[in-house]
Amino acid sequence: MTLTQKEHSLLTDLKSQEILCIEKYSKYSTMANDPSLKQLFSDLSRAEQKHLSTIVEIMGGTEVSMPSESPSAVKCKLEPSPSPADADGRQDDAYLCRDALSMEKHVSGVYDTSVFEFSSPVLRDTLAHIQKEEQNHGEMLYNYLSANGMYS
Repeated sequence: MTLTQKEHSLLTDLKSQEILCIEKYSKYSTMANDPSLKQLFSDLSRAEQKHLSTIVEIMGGTEVSMPSESPSAVKCKLEPSPSPADADGRQDDAYLCRDALSMEKHVSGVYDTSVFEFSSPVLRDTLAHIQKEEQNHGEMLYNYLSANGMYS
């Protein structure tokens, strides 16, 4: 499979975005005060690592296909987490979540643009699949924020 210069450029951008997501989620997992938020960030870091692997495979010339069904968001009921011992810890967690949500919105937009620029239907479907997973990540972050009274 041969990529156009534009496709390669978009993949390079997606690769750097995925690396940033992995780095942030790994760092945020250690910085979070709430154990359930630590776990969420850790889970999201692993998911972003899978996205990065897919992008690297595509850049290497492999036409990677994803499952045909659209990924669905995790349907878990988030209960409010016990407040950290201090208000500063709770504010810090809220900041980390809002920053991560902003990052997910941006990354989803980059995938959206890329879907329209690829000539291969298989790769368009793969990128659309990853974009939907990014949207689901945003939903999980929103749900955490909302369940904990941190989203307004």
